[in-house]
Amino acid sequence: MIRSRKLHVLKRDGRTEDVHFDKITSRIQKLCYGLDMEYVDPSAITIRVINGLYPGVSTVELDNLAAETAATMTTKHPDYAILAARIAVSNLHKETKKSFSDVIHDLYHAKDKCIKEPVPCISKDYYDIIQENASKLNSAIIHDRDYYYNYFGFKTLERSYLLKVSGKIVERPQHMLMRVAVAIHRNDIDKAIETYTLLSERYFTHASPTLFSACTIKQQMSSCFLLTMTEDSMEGICDTLTRCALISKSAGGIGLNVHCIRAKGTPIVGTLGVSNGLVPMIKVFNNTAYYVDQGGNKRPGAFAIYLEPWHADIFEFLNLKKNTGKEEQRARDLFYALWIPDLFMKRVLEDGIWTLMCPHQSPGLHDVWGEEFENLYIKYESQGRFKRQIQARELWSAILSSQVETGTPYMLYKDHCNRKSNHQNIGTIKCSNLCTEIVEYSSPDEVAVCNLASIAVNMFVDSTTKTFDFEKLKSVTKIITYNLDKIIDVNHYPIPEAKKSNLRHRPIGIGIQGLADAFLLLRYPFESEEAQKLNIQIFETLYYGALEASCEIAKEKGPYETYEGSPVSKGILQYDMWNVTPTDLWDWSKLKVNIAKYGVRNSLLIAPMPTASTAQILGNNESVEPYTSNMYTRRVLSGEFQVVNPHLLKDLTKMKLWDEQMKNEIIANNGSIQNIDRIPTDLKLLYKTVWEISQKTILKMAADRGAFIDQSQSLNIYIAKPTSEKLTSMHFYGWKLGLKTDTQTSSSYNESYQERDSETQTEEQVEEKENDNDSEFDSPLVCFLKNGDSCLSCGA
Repeated sequence: MIRSRKLHVLKRDGRTEDVHFDKITSRIQKLCYGLDMEYVDPSAITIRVINGLYPGVSTVELDNLAAETAATMTTKHPDYAILAARIAVSNLHKETKKSFSDVIHDLYHAKDKCIKEPVPCISKDYYDIIQENASKLNSAIIHDRDYYYNYFGFKTLERSYLLKVSGKIVERPQHMLMRVAVAIHRNDIDKAIETYTLLSERYFTHASPTLFSACTIKQQMSSCFLLTMTEDSMEGICDTLTRCALISKSAGGIGLNVHCIRAKGTPIVGTLGVSNGLVPMIKVFNNTAYYVDQGGNKRPGAFAIYLEPWHADIFEFLNLKKNTGKEEQRARDLFYALWIPDLFMKRVLEDGIWTLMCPHQSPGLHDVWGEEFENLYIKYESQGRFKRQIQARELWSAILSSQVETGTPYMLYKDHCNRKSNHQNIGTIKCSNLCTEIVEYSSPDEVAVCNLASIAVNMFVDSTTKTFDFEKLKSVTKIITYNLDKIIDVNHYPIPEAKKSNLRHRPIGIGIQGLADAFLLLRYPFESEEAQKLNIQIFETLYYGALEASCEIAKEKGPYETYEGSPVSKGILQYDMWNVTPTDLWDWSKLKVNIAKYGVRNSLLIAPMPTASTAQILGNNESVEPYTSNMYTRRVLSGEFQVVNPHLLKDLTKMKLWDEQMKNEIIANNGSIQNIDRIPTDLKLLYKTVWEISQKTILKMAADRGAFIDQSQSLNIYIAKPTSEKLTSMHFYGWKLGLKTDTQTSSSYNESYQERDSETQTEEQVEEKENDNDSEFDSPLVCFLKNGDSCLSCGA
């Protein structure tokens, strides 16, 4: 036995003993079951751990160092990633109680360390439910499923999701999942266990605010809030600011439209002065977002500000996030989005005049859409009720300039969002949310809300038979629909206007993650016909399953309050609004008959969100996105190291192609494998990064699934070498396709798709490289020049 004469370790029970290096190795070896020991070397981890030891190191710190060390060795073999997670999970299990009810007891009876007074983390109501059903809930939990998480997913949970007492984590991931299930289903323990089982098997996850807040004193479980300024006055602005602060405090993301706020230089009758315009007001919202984070240092406060492009302050608005310029004219902690009417796109297309107006002098433009908007806008033009007129392309160029520099503004099409909305009968939709996938009606007395969940579609792939289980996907979708509908009723709302809206319209948002992973498991290249077909069928299944479940709930409880007069109440579903015929995968005729008879419980259902945090937890690629790189850098406390696309790593290892040279070649190629001769062609097709995939295909796939998305979808576009011509062609192509959200972010190699919302601050290795994924946008797709004969958009 090897012993250290200089080092000792502080054990969990408070005792100290000399470090036994062979004990470290033995502990690691016990967690290597099922791993390929030809590649995994516990002693190599031990040697690295030894180098990081210091006198008095605790057992907990020793385990953390061992886990981190194993994680840094992932590029040697994928099994090191499994081992890293096992060490970390085992460490937490040694530090926490096994019994769910005991953990809830400790959380409920928590006390403040300083003042020694009770500070319960769990509500009395839920504490009682859990204790009354302790035996059944405790026995349903399978703690070994904590070992399903990869290292970085687990560390994300530790950082922000698992509940703490006096700064110490007291719950395990399985406890958190059961807490969520009980929060939703309350006394219906069988349903709670059904939900827990699917969550623990990683078929789906509820959104971050739900994971944060379930069963707590104020369980605010909604993700998205959409606000309209209450009015164009000091009172209205301050009231809206208060609403935003209260929502952000409760972990909600915010989308706020400011279309109605008067422009700079407009007279203020009450003071005999003139307005300072949007910028000073927006800076106040910027400071609020910075100060009031989401849920108390869990996530930064996040606001997206929406503006229609006819507003006279539009140019100042476009400069707010830029890196240079006067600080008093910048508000960089916010996100910005344009709510674009078709008329603007038409004026840009024809190189026409665009008229900038003040909503105080030209009222009502933000309250109407389509033909009604165009008639009112043209009427104001003819009456001379405007601030100034410019060439439409001057504003268009300013938009593109901002996108190249900052990745914003996001672009959503006002008329598409309203024309294809099931909220048409309620009123005009005026903005989306922070991540651009929620499209709901909001007003001064209604704050739109959405509760989200995402399905890990890669879990429905049978890797052996290379098949996809659509029946299981529909079944899980229905359970999620029931869950989200229940959340509407048990949720704590930060402001009454949010509760009013959510109870009236009952919208939900179901999205996905792991689409790229599903394609890889099925061996479908992202651009292949098979992938494009599966993309459609997945979303058709989601929409069908959610509608079927919502109809079943309506049969029992009745349709939502504002159902009558909606498109769905008239037999018009989302795909009808796109003039698309569904595949023969599901019996839509039968479903329409049932909806006509019973209605639906939820006004909106499908909304693919970015899933930045939850995909990290489940170890999947985000949302509907392709992989951005096959190798990226993880930063941890002990330094940084490379992580390889796990699917690629397994393939290369299986083919005996993975070695240090291969790793260095991928690093040298910035995460691309296209120029590495040793890699076979079929793998090169499978493992194209987003920079190597046709962005036209990305947009087309978005439109294909759009026929089954009744809200909208978060959509990123990646252009390696952005130019005004490429961006213009891309945007007009998306507009012509009928997309509601054109882009949430337009990313270039020089932009900030470099940080994932993870415990370890991911950084993508995305530098300039030869391959150009956007060559299809080199030739203008829009008739700015006289190329109409060859114009793809005009020819479509």
